[in-house]
Amino acid sequence: MKQAAKKSSSIPAQDSASDLIDGRIEELSDWRGDTLARIRALIKAADPEVVEEWKWRGVPVWSHGGIICTGETYKSVVKMTFAKGASLDDPQGLFNSSLEGNTRRAIDIREGEKINEKALKALIRAAVALNAAGKAKVKTNVARAVKK
Repeated sequence: MKQAAKKSSSIPAQDSASDLIDGRIEELSDWRGDTLARIRALIKAADPEVVEEWKWRGVPVWSHGGIICTGETYKSVVKMTFAKGASLDDPQGLFNSSLEGNTRRAIDIREGEKINEKALKALIRAAVALNAAGKAKVKTNVARAVKK
């Protein structure tokens, strides 16, 4: 029995999503890594309960009651794609990409562009609230269906 415990403890633990995101930031080692690190910090500041995930073969994802947004890195932009962005109010006009879709909206951040931190945090909080409202709506609809 002790051997089995030893054997299983010698298997390396899989990297956590947070570790993988750290690695991506470090690997980029240019303005894109700095930008990804900055938006990550803003997301965590806006929602301290955010969950970091690593999906689709290497895309950082932030969730709380559902996906809030992704942090994709390309040659000329860091893209924050909000899963339910089309349903969010964007009074500061942060969304500048994927505007034609019915569900998602994105923010493309280019080298040297300043991030409106206050507006971005408000957008993140709104996405979290939308996820929470969606869960409540689903629970309410289930409750109504059970009563019928």
